[in-house]
Amino acid sequence: MAAAPPAAARRKPVARRIALTGAAVLALAVAVLLSLAVGARAIAPTAVLDALLHGGQSDAAQVVRELRVPRTLIGLMVGAALALAGTALQGITRNPIADPGILGISQGSSVAVVLAIAFAGVHDLTGYVWFAFAGAGLASVAVYAIAARGRGGATPVKLALGGAAINALLVSVTMAVLTTKAAALDEFRFWQVGSVAGRDAEVVAQTWPFLLVGVVLVVAVARGLDALALGEDVAKGLGQNVAAVRIVGGLGATVLTGVGVAAAGPIAFVGLAVPHIARALVGSDHRWVLPMAALIGPVMLLASDTVGRVVFPPSEVPAGVMTALIGVPFLVTLVRRKAVAA
Repeated sequence: MAAAPPAAARRKPVARRIALTGAAVLALAVAVLLSLAVGARAIAPTAVLDALLHGGQSDAAQVVRELRVPRTLIGLMVGAALALAGTALQGITRNPIADPGILGISQGSSVAVVLAIAFAGVHDLTGYVWFAFAGAGLASVAVYAIAARGRGGATPVKLALGGAAINALLVSVTMAVLTTKAAALDEFRFWQVGSVAGRDAEVVAQTWPFLLVGVVLVVAVARGLDALALGEDVAKGLGQNVAAVRIVGGLGATVLTGVGVAAAGPIAFVGLAVPHIARALVGSDHRWVLPMAALIGPVMLLASDTVGRVVFPPSEVPAGVMTALIGVPFLVTLVRRKAVAA
């Protein structure tokens, strides 16, 4: 009988986590439906389902299949990718304000896109994907190479400082190119603001394999991230290879951020806010945090995109702008709660 209370105590958090995960799945389904139904032209949910399940040929069905389905898929992929990347980076660096920009990944993508527009004659989103992804990878390698030199290897502080240095350098390069190639400015500005509008099925097809690779890499180090949260010495005592966890997790975060930035531009705040929201809901166990983040990220991005379509009709506010407006209150609330708890 004495063992019953601890068992019940263990079951209660698990049951709560399962319930909250189910609620997040439901919220994601609602966000997807709204993304398909709401816009400059409102479409009834029954017409959306007819277009998806029965191959309807009406004008509304064509809008759903040809325009809104690719846009929604990009929102799902990018939201999950940025949320998982932010969760992994916060775990690797043990820095609560880390996000995909901490390693200069987003700015690396931006430099690559600027160079592609200005010097390679690339003028379409499917072309941006590959340059943005390559820029993200090169920036991450440069940051890790800088941080790994010297005593102690690539510590969280050195990674953050190296990321800040590379980010400042890449911002300067971007501004230098744009000021000398004014013709590239308008085109780059459309990509830089962060949006899922105008993306088609080809972008989805190009990016989903990389998304899958990034997810596998990040999930593989979930236990290692839990151990790192206790400190490097404790993690080593628990049998974790700290360097391997950081390399694999950092590579996964790089791939995921490259996917998100390449497909939709450098959308802010998802990678910063979503991990905090996920941990507030399911605790610090990354085996629960990562799936929750992968659900909440798309909800935030799709909700932001949907609100942006209708807030100032007939114009649209890009999703990258709306994510900050919607995400800030969540993060402020979490910060206030932590301050009260402290």
